[in-house]
Amino acid sequence: MTALAEGRVSAPARRRRRPFRWGPVGRFVGLAVIIVMFLGPIVWMVLASFKLNVQIYDSSQAIIFEPTLENYGTVFDPRRGNYLVYIWNSFFIAFMATGLSLVLAVPAAYAMSRFLMNKSATTVLLARIIPGVSLLVPWYYIFAQLRMTGSFLPLILSHMFVSLPLILYIMMSFFDQMPEELEESAQVDGLTPIQAFFRITLPLSISGIATATILSFIFSWNNFMFALVLAGPSTKTLPVAIFDFIGYASIDWGALMAASVVVTTPIMLIALFTQRYIVSGLTAGATKG
Repeated sequence: MTALAEGRVSAPARRRRRPFRWGPVGRFVGLAVIIVMFLGPIVWMVLASFKLNVQIYDSSQAIIFEPTLENYGTVFDPRRGNYLVYIWNSFFIAFMATGLSLVLAVPAAYAMSRFLMNKSATTVLLARIIPGVSLLVPWYYIFAQLRMTGSFLPLILSHMFVSLPLILYIMMSFFDQMPEELEESAQVDGLTPIQAFFRITLPLSISGIATATILSFIFSWNNFMFALVLAGPSTKTLPVAIFDFIGYASIDWGALMAASVVVTTPIMLIALFTQRYIVSGLTAGATKG
């Protein structure tokens, strides 16, 4: 009798605990909402880059309108600034900051992973917590005293302040899940620990290095705050150059969107063609053993 009563009570309980499942329509609606949320602003930016300001403010021309290339002409007008130089500045700063961070962070991540240097790793990773804006005034004062403001070096070093801990964090997770037996076998065959690192460990960690490189480069390319304070007229980057289209009394939305397309297109192409490396690198670094 007791078992029967328990069975009568547990059956509804089991029905209540049954997990909720989305049907095909629900999954389609959820996917559509996500796509609109992420792609909607990008589509609006691209369309607005081919409109005049009058067309942007006219809701009747939201989709159907007469396109124009005037905004792109404004962006690349030498009288408004040399955007080819700004593109080169952004690329050079991102390339140097990422390259130097890789040279320093990859061996450091390997040492911290293999020799369990948790305190050192924690100290370096604390840089990810400190807001970059809190360091702008000290950085500007130091570089001003050294007469280096407006040059590339302050920008590269400031970007490394974020990129180096990012690469270190990714590569430590990657080295943690890599078996040490591979290096021990190489050392038994006569290789030194440094040779085993360069010949065995480093080639096997290419996907992690690619992931860290791409994410670090994207951060440097998109950074606005450091360049706004530390850059000069000859070292201005693309995000700062875009800010020139925002005036005190008005905003040139068409040119602003055209400049935004110029900035985001290289990063979107990089992310599109390297997404499998990013996914594989992050997945490999997320597992251990």
